[in-house]
Amino acid sequence: MNQPGNFPISRREFLVRTALGTGALATGLAASNPGAKSQGPDIVVFSKIYQSLKLDYSASAELTAQAGMQGVDAAVRPGGEVLPERVKDDLPRYVEALQKHGLKMPMITTAITGPEEPHTEAVLTTAKKLGIRYYRLGAINPSQDLPKPELIRRVRERFARLAVMNREIGITAMLQNHSPSGRSTYLGGDLDDMRQVLDGFDPAEIGAAFDIGHALAVHGKAWREKFAHVQKHLRVAYAKDWKPGAGWVAMGEGDILGTGYFDDLKRMRYSAPVSLHIEHDWDDKGASKTREQLTKVLRADTAVLRKWLA
Repeated sequence: MNQPGNFPISRREFLVRTALGTGALATGLAASNPGAKSQGPDIVVFSKIYQSLKLDYSASAELTAQAGMQGVDAAVRPGGEVLPERVKDDLPRYVEALQKHGLKMPMITTAITGPEEPHTEAVLTTAKKLGIRYYRLGAINPSQDLPKPELIRRVRERFARLAVMNREIGITAMLQNHSPSGRSTYLGGDLDDMRQVLDGFDPAEIGAAFDIGHALAVHGKAWREKFAHVQKHLRVAYAKDWKPGAGWVAMGEGDILGTGYFDDLKRMRYSAPVSLHIEHDWDDKGASKTREQLTKVLRADTAVLRKWLA
């Protein structure tokens, strides 16, 4: 019964009001499965790289299988492999192409930053029906005209509404820590900012996609202390190698192995998929941009990552 002076509110409004304050500790990393396979977590490729060769879904699936990976993290966003306005038709086609090779699509990468945006609900409900568990949130670029505390406050309000939608659909959003690129900066690239954005949210609704390469690029050796404050939000690990002075390099040629991060994942019994990103110069600045070369590079990077995860 409502107390005098109180007014009934809808279930959705109640959840929005409480989303910021009720965030449970991680209900176990997606990661805490004691029965994980001995070779380690599945490795999937962030398939934005396939767009450079204009591969269709069938060719993308075939290349993924040839490279020895278990699936893809597909770009479902404007300009991506799957356009949001076509998600109901095209995302099932992509998943079907993967399934023909025994592959999966456990996650997607989107431009979604709030529930009110066009196609948000269509993207998320379609993904859920196809068994997709995670989606990366779109980039949020800080404005010079808006103080960061106010930006974070507004983003958290938007995420609170999105958390309600995620809970009702049964899917997890992830904020990535992304280092500055060119003139662009990204909210969450600094792990202190990520902590402020995610604090209090249930990681099953709004979690983190942690990228050790970007963390090194932003924080250097201080990454571990910063990561300790967002570790409970971790849902999915991203992997690409970074070397100071050189930037993105092939797996094994940079510094991420020396951080001990992959040993940390084992201690955490991490078993969610790992998304492999290809940002290094894989095609000799375009001179070797062929399907054969990309297959070779993906196979090599996957083999190194598999060794680290095993």
